[in-house]
Amino acid sequence: MKGTRRNVRLFSVPSGAPSSARRTTLAIGFVLGTVLLAGLGACSVNPATGERQISLISESQEIQMGKVSDQEIVQSLGLYPDDDLEGYVSRIGQGLAARSERPDLPWTFRVVDDPVVNAFALPGGYIYVTRGILAHLDSEAELAGVLGHEIGHVTARHSVERLSRAQLTQIGLGIGMAVSEDVARFGDLAQQGLGMLFLKFSRDDERQSDDLGLRYMQRAGYDPREMADVFETLGRVSAAQGSGRIPGWLSTHPAPENRVERIGERLPERVSPDALVARDRYLRHLDGLSYGTDPREGFFEGSTFYHPDLEFRLDFPDGWQTSNQKTSVAAVSPQRDAVVVLTLARQSSVYEASEKLFSQSGIERGSEARLQLGDRPAVAYELYARTQQGDLQGIVAFVEHDGRVIRLLGYGPSDHFRDREREVVRTLESFARVSDRRILEVEPRRLDIVELPRAMTLEEMAERYPSTVDLDTLAVINGLDSPRTRLEDGRVVKRVVGGRLPD
Repeated sequence: MKGTRRNVRLFSVPSGAPSSARRTTLAIGFVLGTVLLAGLGACSVNPATGERQISLISESQEIQMGKVSDQEIVQSLGLYPDDDLEGYVSRIGQGLAARSERPDLPWTFRVVDDPVVNAFALPGGYIYVTRGILAHLDSEAELAGVLGHEIGHVTARHSVERLSRAQLTQIGLGIGMAVSEDVARFGDLAQQGLGMLFLKFSRDDERQSDDLGLRYMQRAGYDPREMADVFETLGRVSAAQGSGRIPGWLSTHPAPENRVERIGERLPERVSPDALVARDRYLRHLDGLSYGTDPREGFFEGSTFYHPDLEFRLDFPDGWQTSNQKTSVAAVSPQRDAVVVLTLARQSSVYEASEKLFSQSGIERGSEARLQLGDRPAVAYELYARTQQGDLQGIVAFVEHDGRVIRLLGYGPSDHFRDREREVVRTLESFARVSDRRILEVEPRRLDIVELPRAMTLEEMAERYPSTVDLDTLAVINGLDSPRTRLEDGRVVKRVVGGRLPD
């Protein structure tokens, strides 16, 4: 460690943790590891499918896994701040779950504040839909189809079975292995993010969940034909996003071939005329829903990051891959040999924040510099760290900004950091307050629900009720094949307003 040290230029002024995904993985690993010896070789009949399943995880442990992961998701992904909308989604979900084969699970339904078109389920009855998928659905029955499908993954215990199989694959059948070793092995199963729980279900799993979703929809009185419309909408989203890019739901839920046709084959010969669609009721609940990324939480213009709510900017190096997450904004060099990460520290002063960082095992402090970043006082340090992947070297700065402490960290492998140091320093030095009202007053785009006063095409509707998205996008979010589709008198439709930087 000490042998790798050298003088690092902190700034052009005179000198004076584990990720959320890894925490989730370790927590899951602990729950799984502790049940290994007790449940090894267990097999049970699933109440929803009637099939025998390998299961090394009891229902109580399944619920605990979901509970632990739910807390992590709420913290890292964030929930959409609309209690009425989440209550509406929850009421629909609870009605479906009550008619499933596992009604006594602690079913929980949440709306995630994410523009990606996605939905997912965790073991134990935790179901999530993003505001992105809500914006693209067109009726309550379509939402019931999505929720029913995710409920099906839980009632069929798809995640539990796949985790059990993965457990057996990793550790074999040797019952003499220590629990601590099991935890370590399960830690290695993690994929990027929360991939261990966002399992890529098999096509058989998907077919089974489609069937179960149809079952629950019909039991709850919804028109099952609306489930086919969900997949048609997802197909339109996929086509609109371009070749090779698919909605988040399809990326973790591989679609069986001819899915729409297959669902059609499983519909009853007669659907009750009283079967629920509830299109207008659903759309009224979407009025005002944020659409797309929320610029209030930060946005990029080129390589410059702006945060309107926190009133700062940061210039990342050109060509670096950038990412804006709920709790951080970061950039990675093209060669993937350096990273710059900005986060909010929990401490109330720069010195408390720095002491917290350097109190961690394996992280060592170098020389110190006191400076100004923009118009704010800051302190910066050389940083050295030893990890299982090798030695790291970097610079960390703490700046007090409007009652908060912001941490700016740039680092890379010790043997490459010299090549990236200048870019890292320039990025950290670029931190500054924003005063441009165009930036500070930017608003998110939102859905606006309109009732048409007469029959017209979507193109005519867009002329009368302008949107801040193009016609093709408008067609996709309204479940239409073309902007030239004629809409009937009195039809309720979506448009998108706002989102442009004020002049």
